[in-house]
Amino acid sequence: MTEPASHASPVSPSLQGSPEAIAAEGPLRIDLYRVPAPSSPREKLLRLLWAFFQLPFLSCMPRALSPLRVALLRFFGAKIGPACLIDPGVKVWMPWKLTMGERSSIGVNTEVYNFAPVAIGRHVVVSQYNYICTATHDYTDPFFALTASPITIHSQSWIASGCLLAPGVTIGEGAVIGARSVVTRSMPPWMVCAGSPCKPLKPRVVRPLDHASS
Repeated sequence: MTEPASHASPVSPSLQGSPEAIAAEGPLRIDLYRVPAPSSPREKLLRLLWAFFQLPFLSCMPRALSPLRVALLRFFGAKIGPACLIDPGVKVWMPWKLTMGERSSIGVNTEVYNFAPVAIGRHVVVSQYNYICTATHDYTDPFFALTASPITIHSQSWIASGCLLAPGVTIGEGAVIGARSVVTRSMPPWMVCAGSPCKPLKPRVVRPLDHASS
């Protein structure tokens, strides 16, 4: 017969939120002293060096400095196609894990938290204030290990402002992700998707290029 799990003693409502309430909690099951390092020593050194080149990426810098930002990202290993735009305030944690196809853009104050690779296709618009997050923590691990999965944003898609892309998701070719969406699973191509959690809503119908200006 198994013994019941140990629980903390009930805390008086008058003690809730106090040091006494903390002291009355159960035994530690999470040990943050022993969190495994998510990066190799070489990668840590690269991240340190990259931190010294962040001035052109500040939010107060002009948009016209995009070529300089692109050049710095390329210098640190990013594979970026021609005519790409990187707006002020963009934060890329590891440039060497970023790929962008031609004529794609990343908008103001978007963060690319890329402990795993992030691949962005051609003619993609990632609007402002997005969070592209490849990493999370294993909450079942007593040492709270960091885990990471790649994110792919296929060509001709649009990530509208203020979205969260969770680890491991793929945005299909031509898909639209509506503003403030929380994308926790992959979205199909050529669909308009939105919500928290994000889900496909309707097909994206695009006028032919030869009639687009009419």
